Formats: sequence, structure tokens, C-alpha cells
Amino acid sequence: MTILELNFEKGWRGGERQTFYTLQGLKDVGVDAHLVCRKDSYLEKYAQREGFTVYSFHSILGVISYLLRKGKRYNFIHTQTSHLLTYCILTKPVVRVPVLFTRRVDFMPNGFFTKLKYKATDKIIAVSEAIKDVLYKFCGRADIEVISDIGVKKSSDIDLAKKRLNGLLLDNKHIIATTAALTPHKDPFTTVEAIKKLSANRKDFIFLHFGSGELKGSIEAAIIKNNLQEFYKLMGFEENVEIFFPLFEAFVMTSQEEGLGSSVLDAFLHQVPVVSTNAGGLKELVGNDRGVLCNVKDSNSIAEGIDLLLNDLAVKQKYIARAFEYANQYHSMKFIIGKYLYLMQNYAIKK
Repeated sequence: MTILELNFEKGWRGGERQTFYTLQGLKDVGVDAHLVCRKDSYLEKYAQREGFTVYSFHSILGVISYLLRKGKRYNFIHTQTSHLLTYCILTKPVVRVPVLFTRRVDFMPNGFFTKLKYKATDKIIAVSEAIKDVLYKFCGRADIEVISDIGVKKSSDIDLAKKRLNGLLLDNKHIIATTAALTPHKDPFTTVEAIKKLSANRKDFIFLHFGSGELKGSIEAAIIKNNLQEFYKLMGFEENVEIFFPLFEAFVMTSQEEGLGSSVLDAFLHQVPVVSTNAGGLKELVGNDRGVLCNVKDSNSIAEGIDLLLNDLAVKQKYIARAFEYANQYHSMKFIIGKYLYLMQNYAIKK
């Protein structure tokens, strides 16, 4: 079996990591997987470094040309973004290869042509039940599979992490953190509000926000307005953010929309307790006593949840144990890739 994975994003966020993990997982079970991606992207760099067959292009015209010329050689074409799904469907009458699409966001799609595109996709995979429900409401497909994200615990270097954070005066401070883009659906304003409320009750912590985005200026202004410069530190985009996880005593997600929240899996695997909103797939991850679950925009509950984790060791350890066991059992590379292979093999048999 030969599979073509496609992802044309420039950056290195959850979807790009999952594309890379999919390549690794398929390789581990002996499946030949190739990648189409953007030239000079993080994904290209990592995939080439690991020895994968990579076809990279500066523009979408290169992707279209490759699909038309070489698409027939694959058993399945698997796109990880809706953007590339468009071109997979447009070239499908020529290529005549089954198209799989994994959707990772939980907002409602729109438009007549988007609905046609989804209906023409041979198999749609949602990474959470929340996304499956959204897609069913949008296009009426009842055959959507739920295959969640892969969690991989990266090696960490505490000494290097501390060195990188040198100058932040972390001694005797509880370190709380998030890895979230500074974009509206991640709702960093609620994060700021929660940290403001936490700082009103205690001064023995520092909050590290790893991520960049369009709201950076507005969040910087909010931090200054609320006199949080001592507590709230914007760390910017960090390519290898996993090295810092062993330093965290709590991990926070305040998203108002979230397909799943793969960074929560990072926290689970590094045994960092989580405080999260119940947006989208976050409810599925953090529910069932795997963390503190709060309503969207409920900064009071988020602040109280952080305070609880810093004060109550027994509660903290309960969440850590349940979350770690869950992530290892249901989000391992072997488990998730097994579900993809079962889907493909079953699809081929039915055809």
C-alpha cells in the first residue's frame, strides 16, 4: 500500500505535527507514505530529515500538477487540510484514487461548493465527536469516522529549558503555561482575565504563554492594562516547546472553539495537570476526571481550577494518573495508525 499525505501549511501547529506523526506511524508498520507540502515549511524540513519521500512546491499549482501527473500511483490520497481537499476533489476525475480527509477544526463550514466537496470525499475522518456532529449537521453524512490525534511524548532537557528561561526569576515560583496561538478562537483574553483573578489571590506563580498570532499587540496591551507584567509572560512561537513541559505545574487551555486540542495530549503525557474549557473536543479529552473542565469564557472557574491544582496534591495526582493512562491507551501512535489502516483496508474490501 502506498499513501500520499498532503498538508500545505507554512507553520508548525497541531495539524502539521499530526501529519508528521501519521507519516512516522505508517512507516513503522511498513506502509510506504509520501508527503506533498509547501516548499521551505517546517513540515518539509522535518520530513526530509527523517528520510521520507517529500514533494514540495512554492504554489498550489505545483500540487495540482503533481496530483494530475502522479496521483494514480497511490492507493489513497489523504489530505489533512480543507484547503487541499478542494484540489484533491477537483483532480479526482482524472486521478481516480480514493480521497480521505481528516478535519481538525470544529467551526461550522459554509457554502454550497464546500458541501459538494465534502460529499464527493470518499471518507471523512473527524478527530473528535464534536467535529463529527458539526459535519453531520452541515452535509448530512452519517458515515464519518472518528479517529483522534496521536500523542507523542518528546524527550526533554530540564537544564536546557531552565537555561532558555533564564532571566524570568522563576525561583520559588509555580510555573503555569499554555501553548496556544494568539488568535480569536483560542480566546487569549479569557486567559489574561483568569491570570488577573489568580494574581489577586496569590503572587507565587508565573504564567508562560507560548504562541504567536494576530492578537499579540492586543494581548500585550491587556497585560499592561491589568498590571500583569510580573505574572504573564508572552514567550512567542517555540518550535520545540515540549522541552519546557517538565517545568509546568499546570497547563491551561481557554479556547472557545477547539477541534480537539493536541497540546493537551502533550500535557497528559508529560504528566502535567490540565485546566481547560469545554470547547469542542476539549470536553472529550479533559472530561471523565482527567482534568479541571470549565465553561467557555468562565475566567473565574479557570482561575479557581489553577489554584486547586497548586494547592491540592491529591486532586492533582488523580488527574495526572487518569490522563496519563488515557493518553497512552487511546492516543498512542500504534493505536491511532491502527484505526487508519483498518479504515483503509475495510474501504478497499467494500470496493
